This record gives sequence, structure tokens and C-alpha cells, in this order.
Amino acid sequence: MVFPYSGREVRQAHRREQGEVVGVGVGETLVDVVVIGGGQAGLACAYVLRRSGRSHVVLDAGTAPGGAWRNVWDSMTLFSPARWCSLPGWIMPGGPDTYPMRDAFLAYVEAYEARYRFPLLRPVVVARVERVPGGERLRVVTDRGVWLARVVISATGTWGAPIWPVDADDINADTDQARAEDAVVGLRRFRGEQLHTVDYRSPLPFVGRRVLVVGGRNSGVQIFADLLPYADVRWVTRRPPTYLPDDADGRVLMDHATKAWLARQQAAPGTEPDLPPPLEGDIVMVPAVREARERGQLVAQPMFRELTPDGVVWADGRHERIDAIIWCTGFGYALEHLAPLGLVDERGQVAVGELSMRAVTEPRLWLVGYGQWTGDASATIAGIGRTARSAINRIVELLDAEDAEHSEHSERVAADADAATEPGV
Repeated sequence: MVFPYSGREVRQAHRREQGEVVGVGVGETLVDVVVIGGGQAGLACAYVLRRSGRSHVVLDAGTAPGGAWRNVWDSMTLFSPARWCSLPGWIMPGGPDTYPMRDAFLAYVEAYEARYRFPLLRPVVVARVERVPGGERLRVVTDRGVWLARVVISATGTWGAPIWPVDADDINADTDQARAEDAVVGLRRFRGEQLHTVDYRSPLPFVGRRVLVVGGRNSGVQIFADLLPYADVRWVTRRPPTYLPDDADGRVLMDHATKAWLARQQAAPGTEPDLPPPLEGDIVMVPAVREARERGQLVAQPMFRELTPDGVVWADGRHERIDAIIWCTGFGYALEHLAPLGLVDERGQVAVGELSMRAVTEPRLWLVGYGQWTGDASATIAGIGRTARSAINRIVELLDAEDAEHSEHSERVAADADAATEPGV
């Protein structure tokens, strides 16, 4: 058996200064943990790792701090007051009634990174994660080198995997009814501008234009509200939107997620957890959305029947000219780098077991911060701290146990060798 953490590596780990990446060999770096992604999930993991004594590095594809938040629209407003939008270890500045916008959160993340001086490299694009013969490590191949890790934490989020609608002509309704229900008739016929949530930054390019915003969740309604003063805008949803009460913000969502998490922790093996009833509503009434409602403008229209080259045909047969469509149709999971491992299923997810984060068929891989399937509230700023602590604490336990096992094995081998060289043996 190959000892996965050599004495040389241990000595280097003890000598390294905080923030230094331990490297051995030429072109490859040996490290205990590689975190892929420097957004909120990656930073939360790095915060817990910094106290673990384990060598680690965070690889981020972005050019500056902030992860996906650097790319959201300028007026994006968080769902909770500042203290509820905090990463582990440092409360975000702001009063109890201050709902931070994009730039305020970015400034906080930049200061957070500077405060803790994580071993973070950017921009680093991870091309693939692959197995190493012997199963003791995973190889992380990037455009700036190769890391050999005992554990890989994938924390790349969802922003890099936008879901676009499909043209009805590309779907066989007889064999794929679920996708057929969401397909758009005439999608390729439309000659106007089409964007996704990830492409929208501000209303200024749409001043005076006729715009459709398609999508019934928070991104759709916030972008719709952002455009109202500037464009002739319609908000379109497949199903009637549902709203949370005005006083229900991220704190309510986090409380609900905490109750669900506790129920799952307390459930006996093999039994269904006693989960709280689902919240009645999806949309958080941030200030811009409330203001649109107070002006009588918060009106969603049912989905159009089809697109034409220059507009839409509504359900009643009426044609309307449209200049641009913004598709707020959600996200998948940015897991392309895991393709060589063969773990991503038809849903775009990875089967997870322990703590809802450890990959079932590749125990050296953990997935953090992708949403409900990786833990309650794991994709939220408020919830990622708890998720990261659970993951890192368990990872460190496993590495400690592995080290102890290999140490015992080495001692037995040494003892056997000594015994074999004794006189008369």
C-alpha cells in the first residue's frame, strides 16, 4: 500500500506559512484537500480548513473575489438583512433592516478574503478531475498546473450551468412528455435578442424597447421590477407566481431549512424524517418587488402560445411585437470537470451518501453548496457555514483515521523487517 502523505510532505506542511501552497515534484502539487470554486461555498470550506492543520488550496476560475455574485445584475438584492448574509467567522456589516445589494456583498467578500488570507489561486480553470492508480488520490488538472489531492471538494455552484429553453421541434412529445411541456414553439424563429439571467446586468440596454421576462421565481421577478421604469416589459410565467408574506425573508427560509435539517438528523435509520410543512410561496418580497406591487405593476401573464420572427402569439391568438426576451429559466449544476469520474447522472447530479455531500462511488470526492441534494440551505449564504463545517469536520476525521492506519501499517512493516534481521532468524 502506498502511504498517501509522506514524511517529506508532513515536514513541509509543518514548515509552511499560512497561505502557502505545499508543492513537491515537478509539475504536480501534493495536497490534502483541493477546493474547486472560490464562491461562497468554497470560501466557507476554506475558513473551516484553515483551522484544521490540513494542507489545502482553493482553485477559482474567476478573476476577482465574489464567485457568481460578481456576475449578477447590478441591482440584485439579497433576501435577508446583512447579518444573515454572512460567511462563517465574520458578520457582514450593516443594520438589522439593511438588505445588501450586489456591490455591498462583493465588498464584504473582498474584505473577507483579505482578512483570512486563504491559500486561493485565481484565475485557475479546472479542466478535469480524474482518478490516480491505487485510489489514494484524485488528480485535479488545470490550466495552471496539476494537483494530487487526498480529497477534492467540488464547490462550483450553478451559475455556470444556465438552463435555456428548448425548441418544441427538437422534442418528441411521445417519448419525452416532461420536456415537451416546457418546450417553446418557434424558439429558433425569433430574430430578436435572447438573453439568460446570467447575461443581464442592467436595464440601460433595454430603454424604450419591448421586453419579455420569462420565469416565475425570484430572478424573473427582480429583473422584471428592475426593467419597469425603463422598458415596455411583460413578465411571463408558466404557472401563477406565489409570494411569501412581506415579513418573510431569508431568515424565514433559513429557519425552515434548519427545522428540516434537524428532522433529518433526528430521524431513526430507515425512517422518514418528520419534515416541516412546505412554505406557501416562492418569491421573496424584496423592496423593488414590493414597490412594483404597490404601483399595481406586479402582474404576471400566462405563457405565450408561440414565438414568431418578430414577437409572440398569446393564448388568445393576439400577436405582439417583442424586441428582446430574457429567459429566467433556472440553472443546472456546474460539474463538467467531474466528467472523467463518470458520476454525473441524467439529472446532472452526483449520487451522495454521507452528510448528503460525499460521493457514493468516489469517497474522496465531496460536493458542497449545490442546493437541496447536497444539504438543506446549502446553496444559501446563511446556510453554507453549517454545511461547510459538517463536511470539513468529517473530512478531517477521515484523513486523521487514514493517517493513523497507515502509521500503524508502517510500524508493523518496520517491526517485521527488524525481526527478519535479528541473528538466528
